[in-house]
Amino acid sequence: MNPFLSKLLMDIARKRLGDKQTQKPVSKKEIVPLVRKLYVELTHTVKEYIFIIIGVFAAGFGLKGFLLPNQFIDGGATGISLLLENVTSIELGLLLIFVNLPFLILASKTINLKFALRSVAAISLLAFVVHYVDYPIITEDKLLIAVFGGFFLGLGIGMSIRGGSVIDGTEILAVYLSRKLSLTIGDVLLITNIIIFSFGAYILSIETALYAILTYLSAAKTVDFVVDGVEEYIGVTIISEQHELIRTMIIEKLGRACTIYAGKGGFGSRGKSYDKDIIYTVVTRLELAKLQTEIDKIDRKAFIIMGIVKDLKGGMIKRKPLKN
Repeated sequence: MNPFLSKLLMDIARKRLGDKQTQKPVSKKEIVPLVRKLYVELTHTVKEYIFIIIGVFAAGFGLKGFLLPNQFIDGGATGISLLLENVTSIELGLLLIFVNLPFLILASKTINLKFALRSVAAISLLAFVVHYVDYPIITEDKLLIAVFGGFFLGLGIGMSIRGGSVIDGTEILAVYLSRKLSLTIGDVLLITNIIIFSFGAYILSIETALYAILTYLSAAKTVDFVVDGVEEYIGVTIISEQHELIRTMIIEKLGRACTIYAGKGGFGSRGKSYDKDIIYTVVTRLELAKLQTEIDKIDRKAFIIMGIVKDLKGGMIKRKPLKN
């Protein structure tokens, strides 16, 4: 840790503890855990705001470098703002704030105030960037505008979500309505965007609305990649009588860690339950074939359950390559 930062955090920790314990002096043993906590909070906050800033400038590039010069629209609150910008003389920067404002008020009640305030800062920064930053116009080809405009807009939305905020408020509405109605978040977003694209077809043209759908699909897929990660992870649960050999294989041949659960079979081959160890490990999609091959070498009758894992934190899978 930087000496200046360390001293600053120590002073803050000492002041906080001093406010609570006015009777006795604060010991180093009490300060160190709080300093570590403050350091983690600070580093995470800095990282999140870096994500938001990158996301805002990426979204600004998608809007001003591709969509705006060619009167294209997108889905969500951004799409509503673009549609209003095409039929009114109001600046897009102001529209982004006004259109998202009801969603942000809703966010303060359904999620939390910190998330809403961070989203206000992100959307305000996007409005500033769209109004004042000059981006070059990249192309006039409609297909490229739809695909790459959606890509950069989706990159911006995804990075903002990674930073703990949104620059498109319709996701907040979707979360709220999904709790009130028998609809999923995806259903609400789909219905909302169908309405937006229908207005786009009526006000602008059917061709523009069709390109807008392509822009939305490109943006949505990019958001998935940015938020969930490009590399797909698979959680694998293995139930086998040869569990010890499989555990050794995972560690020694694949170079992966695993967790052992103590389990009890509900029905055995002899018609009664029996104790067994259950193995759980996580591999990438590329490693899955090798894992299945090695399991088959040990026990072809092993029961294997596989499920997609969105992202990982900690452990060794992200920093240690698969052994040959």
